[in-house]
Amino acid sequence: MNDRPAALGLLYVVSAPSGAGKTSLVNALTSAQPGVSLSISFTTRPMRPGEREGVDYHFVGETRFEAMVARSAFMEYAEVFGHYYGTSREWVESHLTKGHDVVLEIDWQGARQVRKAWPQSIGIFILPPSYQDLEQRLKTRGMDDEVVIRRRMLAAVSEMSHYSEYDYLLVNDDFERALGDLRAILRAGRLGSGRQRTALHSLVGDLLEPKIT
Repeated sequence: MNDRPAALGLLYVVSAPSGAGKTSLVNALTSAQPGVSLSISFTTRPMRPGEREGVDYHFVGETRFEAMVARSAFMEYAEVFGHYYGTSREWVESHLTKGHDVVLEIDWQGARQVRKAWPQSIGIFILPPSYQDLEQRLKTRGMDDEVVIRRRMLAAVSEMSHYSEYDYLLVNDDFERALGDLRAILRAGRLGSGRQRTALHSLVGDLLEPKIT
C-alpha cells in the first residue's frame, strides 16, 4: 500500500488586461479540466446583473474586507478601479496541500504578492491580438461609457507592461487555440519531475529494484 503523501498541487496565476478574454478562458479551462479549481476572490465592488455570490465572487463590505486584511486572511489583495479584491490564503493552501491544482485570476499587483507567498507559483499572461482589438472588445461588451473605456485602456497598457514578470505568454487571437495553450501549460506542469516522482514512486521503485524470478 502506497502511503506516501500526495504531491502539492500547482498554483497558476493568470493575468491579462480587461477585455482580453481571461475570464472566459479560465472558466472554460477549469470547468473541463479534472483536478483544477478556480479560486473565488473576495471583493468590495457591487454585484453586477447575472452574477452570483460564491460563484463569481464573494461579495463583502469594506469593513469585513479590512478585518480580513488585518488578520492576514488574504494571500494577495489589491485595489482595482476603486474596489478591493483578495484571494483567501486558507482556501488556496488547503487545496494545494491536498494535491489539487489551483488557478488564480488576478492582476499584476496580486501576482507579485503571490510570488512572495508561494514562490513556486506559475505565472501566465494573456495578451490581446492588438491594441485596437482590445478597445473594440471593451466597446462591444456595452458595459461602460467612453470615459470608463478610456480609463480601462490606460489601465490595460499599464497591466501589459508587466508581461515579462510571468513564466508563460500567450495571445488570445483565437479562443480555442488560446485554450489549448492553457491546457498544454497545465499538462506540462503535471508531467514535471517533482509531481511525477510522487505519482510514479511505485513504478520507479520496481524499475530500479526489479523482483527477478
